[in-house]
Amino acid sequence: MRHDSDKKENILRNSGVQTIIASLLCIALGLLVGYIVLLIINPGGAGEAILAIMKNFLYYPSAVAAKKYFGTTLVKASALLMCSLSVLFAYKVGLFNIGAAGQYVVGVGACLYLALGLGMPWYVCLIAAILVAALVGGLSGALKAYFNVNEVISCIMLNWIGLYCVNMLLSIVKEQSTPYTKSLSSTNKSALLPNLGLDKLFSDNEFVTLGLLLSVIMAVIVWVVLEKTKFGYELKATGMNKQAAKYCGMREKRNIILTMMIAGGLAGFGAAIFYLTGIEQWMVQQTSVPAMGFNGIAAAFLGGLNPIGTIFSSYFIQHITSGGTYVDKTMYCTQISDLISAFIIYLCGFVLFFKLWLNRFLDRREERQNRKEQKGGES
Repeated sequence: MRHDSDKKENILRNSGVQTIIASLLCIALGLLVGYIVLLIINPGGAGEAILAIMKNFLYYPSAVAAKKYFGTTLVKASALLMCSLSVLFAYKVGLFNIGAAGQYVVGVGACLYLALGLGMPWYVCLIAAILVAALVGGLSGALKAYFNVNEVISCIMLNWIGLYCVNMLLSIVKEQSTPYTKSLSSTNKSALLPNLGLDKLFSDNEFVTLGLLLSVIMAVIVWVVLEKTKFGYELKATGMNKQAAKYCGMREKRNIILTMMIAGGLAGFGAAIFYLTGIEQWMVQQTSVPAMGFNGIAAAFLGGLNPIGTIFSSYFIQHITSGGTYVDKTMYCTQISDLISAFIIYLCGFVLFFKLWLNRFLDRREERQNRKEQKGGES
């Protein structure tokens, strides 16, 4: 019995297990708070609304339709995954990349202008989105490294600068009768990401492309870089203590700039693998930064700031976000799912406190057990 209890306690002391438990607890509490809000607004349809949010594509009785919309959710989740990796990568190095949203926007501008304005193939558009977004991220990094400008301030400013610059740029490739950019499928099919037969797995959903696989591969690469390479160690060391890293011979200014460039490139990558599917067209009269970059913050923290964990958390955030479109709009607005996501983000801030509480609880339990054994031995 003692051996079994020790084994269970060792499992509970594992940081990864604690993160999973804390994340699940955040999700459960977030859904509960969302349900309470629905009850306050209109108790009559609260149960059906929270179920619709949780079911998402399973809302459709037809298996073919459900599979198709499941594919659409995965496409959106892949872009969200890249934004969450962008936030995560910078955070691991002690930087808060709230500019993932703006870097995502300039990535959209670069890939769509090259695709619609210059007729470039998908791989050129993809590389351009990564490079331009990396440059914008690097600008925030340079301001931080050389002038000690807080990256949150510079990123927020660049978010809006990027949005309006992209609106002006993409107005060149806008449809005449609508505020949206031209359709990729009718203007330049070579700019569409290849399907590689993945569309057949999701009821011929043409939007399921190579980008889905690339996003998962990128998450694994980020994990390897951060956890298994000298370069990743140097970056994390710089984030923990910039002065100590400098004393050890590490180039701390270069590491800060490189970190923000990589973070920006990841966000731009997400923009490209989303818009180069043809799933959406950009509205050039847009006055707000897309939520994708900000939702990446939620996914990063819900995933325990682990690149592999963010694969699952990104899907969950996108799942409930898409599920919000199926609530009864005569009773509730679709943004109720965003409210639930916001509560989950807020609760994720207490994950560290949950881990501390759990470890203290286990310490006290172990101490009580040792006392009982000592009393038993004395008697």
